[in-house]
Amino acid sequence: MTPLGPVHRTALGLAGVLAVVALLEILPRTGAADRRFLPPSTEIAAALADRAATPAFWSALGQTLTTWSIGLAAATIAGVVLGAVIGSAGWVRAATSSTIEFLRPIPSVALIPLVVLLHGTGVAATLLLVVYAAFWPVLLQVLAGVADVDPLTRETARVYRYRRLTVATHVVGPSALPYVITGFRLAASVALVLTLTGELVIGTPGLGRLLAVAQQSGAVAPMYALVVVTGLLGVAVNLGVRALERRVLRWHPSVRREVPA
Repeated sequence: MTPLGPVHRTALGLAGVLAVVALLEILPRTGAADRRFLPPSTEIAAALADRAATPAFWSALGQTLTTWSIGLAAATIAGVVLGAVIGSAGWVRAATSSTIEFLRPIPSVALIPLVVLLHGTGVAATLLLVVYAAFWPVLLQVLAGVADVDPLTRETARVYRYRRLTVATHVVGPSALPYVITGFRLAASVALVLTLTGELVIGTPGLGRLLAVAQQSGAVAPMYALVVVTGLLGVAVNLGVRALERRVLRWHPSVRREVPA
């Protein structure tokens, strides 16, 4: 089977989206779905246009992106630094492995009562959830990247008496960078989910709180419109991180294979 080119994949993707939009328009209008709970796609689009015309919508979008970006940046920095420190010595990794395996599976949403108790319903509570959730993908990927460094390369650097900083920047860094980018891509999606969850459940400012208000007031079409916005935001985040990955790792074989000849 001949592999599909980028244009064909894009066309098929758009065709799938249009098919879903048409189905959402047909089901309520034919009575197959109750319009009180599933309005037609044209009504959702109209509600989205109305929301987009209000300053409150753009303010909420900015608040969501701010919380997401700050939390993601903090989680990435902490994950890279701690991952490099823990992975640099076998005894440190052995001493911390049990703690990591105990803390990592704890669902972030289970910490909501604790963060509300500590920080109330402010942005700090949601930020804490975001940082906690996004930290683990970065940390685990950095640990894997540090462990994946070629032992022969390490030994060569030791024989030539490279300084620790030189080893970190010229040996460990390039080897672990693909893992770091993978962890960042995973963390970006997790951070967005937890940002919206915190806004929705805790009530911190952002799109999630607008969504909760629309649901509680029975504004079904605006609620679906905000759901669409969150979905588009997730797609934009994924595309942005993928573009960053292609740029940063343009030298890596996995990225070069994606570039058409």
